[in-house]
Amino acid sequence: MHVDALTDYSQLDLRQLADNIKAWGMEFGFQAIGIAGNDLGQAETRLLEWLAQGCHGEMDYMANHGVKRSRPQELVPGTLRVITARMAYFPPQAHDSMAVMEDSSKAYISRYALGRDYHKLIRARLQKLAEKIQSEIGPFQFRAFTDSAPVMEVELASKSGLGWRGKHSLLLSRSAGSWFFLGEIYTDLPLPIDEPEQNHCGTCTSCMTSCPTDAIVAPYQVDARRCISYLTIELKGSIPEELRPLIGNRVYGCDDCQLACPWNKFGQLTREPDFAVRHGLDDTSLIELFLWNEKEFDSRLAGSPIRRIGHERWLRNLAVGLGNARPVVEITAALKQRLNHPSELVREHVSWALNRQAL
Repeated sequence: MHVDALTDYSQLDLRQLADNIKAWGMEFGFQAIGIAGNDLGQAETRLLEWLAQGCHGEMDYMANHGVKRSRPQELVPGTLRVITARMAYFPPQAHDSMAVMEDSSKAYISRYALGRDYHKLIRARLQKLAEKIQSEIGPFQFRAFTDSAPVMEVELASKSGLGWRGKHSLLLSRSAGSWFFLGEIYTDLPLPIDEPEQNHCGTCTSCMTSCPTDAIVAPYQVDARRCISYLTIELKGSIPEELRPLIGNRVYGCDDCQLACPWNKFGQLTREPDFAVRHGLDDTSLIELFLWNEKEFDSRLAGSPIRRIGHERWLRNLAVGLGNARPVVEITAALKQRLNHPSELVREHVSWALNRQAL
């Protein structure tokens, strides 16, 4: 919502309002709320260096918005503060992650994607929080985001005291690990800013050494071109052949760096029904998923974040997983059913997988 940028907030008790906002945020299902300023100068320098190195791969949107990503006041004119929020997503009933990854016949799907898409839910909750603030103080300028615009979410959350940036580049919290989504409200309210949390990674490099493709090329720096989440979600074309064997059975995203992080022993389970496991995606065979036709893919994954990659890339990813699985005749038979698929991308990965099964 936009109001006059010169609105006078001098009569407000801003410290009390900040405390109230944090309490209201908890009522709307968030586990923590923080408040950051709009100066991301140091982060902008790191972002521009990362982009110059080409570490964003084909994610052109990372560069398309120029410095709007690192300058909140340019993305939403009048922005003085950013209210940040985090919400736990790890479903309590999910099958053990390591057990799934160790069974080469199973498909491993990143735990954030086992339920419904988080974008609408979190944005709607942020909107409700903003409307609650408005009902208490009157009109003010705000705009809510969650992974839906050029916003430096981890940087803002870190500056607002919700945690610190881990060496894997994700936000870490001493009380909640990293199994959570982030969201933001850009606002012109001159709220008091929270103190950042100290970095508690120390000398630990568990996340770096656990990465199957060595995508964490330096502490706090990920080369997306090697990251399994990028390769299975963002990359539209062929997965580089030299990286395929390293992907294992990870068919949508990757959680290895989070699973290895010692701070995730404090990770919180979600209380949101929308994030509950759907269609057994926490522990399903590669063959079963590979045999879904496009109609089944669209219907079963309606409302899921997985659906956005489309059936073609879904089959591409599953073919890689099948190629990496322990050879059995059932896998070869399933792959042969897609050998003449209309998509050249699918045919290429199926052929590769059949050759791997034949070794």
